[in-house]
Amino acid sequence: MTNRRVLAVSAVLFCLLSVAPVLAQGRYDPGVSDGEIKLGQTAPYSGPVSAYGTFGRASLAYFAMIDDGGGVNGRRIILVTADDGFSPPKTVEQTRKLVESDSVFLMFAPVGTATNLAVRKYLNDKKIPQLLLQSGISKFNDPKNYPWSLSGLPNYETEVRAFAKHILAVKPQGRVAVLYQNDDFGKEYLSGLKEGLGARAKEMVVGEQSFELTDPTVESQVISLRGSGADVLLIVATQKQTVQALRKARDLGWHPLSLIAFPAASITRTYIPAGIDASTGAVSSSVFTDPSDPDLQGDPDVQAYVEGQLMVEILKRCGTDLTRKNVMTQAASLKDVKVAMLRPGITVGTTPENYNLFKKLQMLTFDGKHLVPTGAPIIAE
Repeated sequence: MTNRRVLAVSAVLFCLLSVAPVLAQGRYDPGVSDGEIKLGQTAPYSGPVSAYGTFGRASLAYFAMIDDGGGVNGRRIILVTADDGFSPPKTVEQTRKLVESDSVFLMFAPVGTATNLAVRKYLNDKKIPQLLLQSGISKFNDPKNYPWSLSGLPNYETEVRAFAKHILAVKPQGRVAVLYQNDDFGKEYLSGLKEGLGARAKEMVVGEQSFELTDPTVESQVISLRGSGADVLLIVATQKQTVQALRKARDLGWHPLSLIAFPAASITRTYIPAGIDASTGAVSSSVFTDPSDPDLQGDPDVQAYVEGQLMVEILKRCGTDLTRKNVMTQAASLKDVKVAMLRPGITVGTTPENYNLFKKLQMLTFDGKHLVPTGAPIIAE
């Protein structure tokens, strides 16, 4: 072998040996190292819906539990969660800081509709996953235009179509009033209800009243809706206004079938504060078991959190290819995944063309103590 050939072979071997450790270690994007994966999150620890800051604290607790058990494939999960006060401009500021200063790998389950919309284009332009975000508006199921944004909640249109099916089944001659938050969240329920009722919507929907999130009370809207003669009331609000609406309806001696949008359908935070007599019989839907139901406090499923479990599952599926692109590939190819805290018959599934995680919902009726399943899960696409 000539000296030139020996040198050539040696050079090739040197390159292969140099590359081998890199291949063994896998591929990483910013926010990932051999020992940790750094995630970012915005949540309202202050502001008009600060009660939802609990979600951020629960996320921290869940990942601390995962880290105590060895992390994900030997890596600790570091969650950096920031207060945005439920204010879109503050969300923009905090998200930029998390991405550009803290160098997070992805945004995990940031909370809110308007807040997530405010940063969706920024995150998609930078190809940073906005993963399992906490809003169910259909705008977040748009993989063609926003492939880096995937919701972690049931689609609001899915829920309100389930409500429409329920109304047609139990109150086929019902007169429906709608109290809704004047934003994308509320308007999606209003339009979805009418689509779900179909040709009968014009005769069945007899009253509509909107409110602003910052309004101190919704009492005047409830008084107006009572005057419509409705015997069904759909409340599309967070917990504060839902409590106010249920109480006011009771005080007026108005007892419609109350349908509660799932962001507010909590025993301890909505139904009990509103008053058991005002809340009993209220109908909601969910894919989750309710951790506030006293029957479930000791259930091991209640000790875990669906979004955290899904995040861990997705990261595990990435293996050593911990790139943002692979995270979205794995998140968009979930099939019949069952995680703790999902109700019987409910699974998670996505495709590259459809990011809606949940295709079925369980209708629930509050009986004064518990959320009781009403029938089998409804397919409501």
